[in-house]
Amino acid sequence: MKPSIPKGTRDFGPKEVQKRNYLFSIIREVFIRFGYQPIETPTLENLSTLTGKYGEEGDKLLFKVLTNVSGEESGPAKRGLRYDLTVPFARFVVMHQNELHFPFKRFQIQPVWRADRPQKGRYQEFYQCDADIVGSPSLMYEAELAQIFDLVFAKLGIPVCIEVNNRKILSGIAEVFGISSHFTAMTMAIDKWDKIGPDGVAKEMIQRGISEEIAGKLIDVLGNNDLEFYRNLLEKSETGQLGINELDTFWRYLSAFNPTNKIIFSPLLARGLGYYTGCIFEVKATTVEMGSIGGGGRYANLTEIFGLPNMPGVGISFGAERIYDVMETLQLFPTQFSERIKVLFVAFDEPSHLYAFKALAKVRENGICSDIYPDPTKLKKQIKYASDNNIPFIAIAGETEMENNQFMLKNLDTGEQKSYALDELISFLKN
Repeated sequence: MKPSIPKGTRDFGPKEVQKRNYLFSIIREVFIRFGYQPIETPTLENLSTLTGKYGEEGDKLLFKVLTNVSGEESGPAKRGLRYDLTVPFARFVVMHQNELHFPFKRFQIQPVWRADRPQKGRYQEFYQCDADIVGSPSLMYEAELAQIFDLVFAKLGIPVCIEVNNRKILSGIAEVFGISSHFTAMTMAIDKWDKIGPDGVAKEMIQRGISEEIAGKLIDVLGNNDLEFYRNLLEKSETGQLGINELDTFWRYLSAFNPTNKIIFSPLLARGLGYYTGCIFEVKATTVEMGSIGGGGRYANLTEIFGLPNMPGVGISFGAERIYDVMETLQLFPTQFSERIKVLFVAFDEPSHLYAFKALAKVRENGICSDIYPDPTKLKKQIKYASDNNIPFIAIAGETEMENNQFMLKNLDTGEQKSYALDELISFLKN
């Protein structure tokens, strides 16, 4: 049998995992700095938890688990793989509400699965890195989450544009044009603007029941990115004005800090997920074509679906896989990582191999990432192993080194070598 993996999934070797861990560590550090606490939820969720939360398109992309647990009656699928981290978080909040203190700020870094067609930057299995706050309607948190986006991408060295909109503004636009009943159809079409362009969006709106005349007017209106234009357009829409006011408050809070990246209002930002009700975000790299590498927004009623009303929330998500691809393209990963092996012990014979093995234990006790070649074979072979694994130093143990209670430390980059007692060797490697 020829081994293979499912389309849309990937293996990661040591180098890739080190890079991914670096990416996750930056995001995790910023989350913690802003006061978010870690949680985890199961890979499997009940389908009743997942369905109906992501809109028509999202439900089609759910991975359903057909295998029933031993002893269960056969029938339709009852479980599915996580589609995102937000809906499972809402379920978590409802189930653990008596243990949590609100507002509750959580972060979560776990894989999710979507039955999407695999293509560049789009996978069926990928990691999301989420931060959410539940239990407060304060728009201060929208500004805080924008800061988190800005700081993380600044630390990663990725120039981005952070786009902001409000779903109430879009709802107001639908109201003004008399298509409130087609609001979902309108937002789902707008959400594809970058993929299919304005003509494609108009065509999709028409296919979803919006008249050709209204679709054309909407395309013209959405081409204007001046918030004052929408303030006037939505003058008679209470919902639309509420969205404008919420963005005004967001910008006032945001004025307290100087972002590294651009943060702009974008009326074309719709976020197709059905649970968003207020401010929404999307992040795009400005120097690489990759689509969205981050997003999020406010949701007012997500926990109510699970029986807990009046629990507003807002959150963001980093698309780790796409961010990884952007960093690879821009060569932004460090060339060296702290967890890589710093020294490989090599030996000429069995006695010196045992001598080196005993020393290795003390080196590791001092927190130095180190290893030993398993056999006292030809030195050339051992050096090649160190070189192939990008290990910068080898510690050579032979008869002479044993007699002098030392090791010969060789720098494989420069060729320099010097004898050290074990404590001196440890001190050198630590510094």
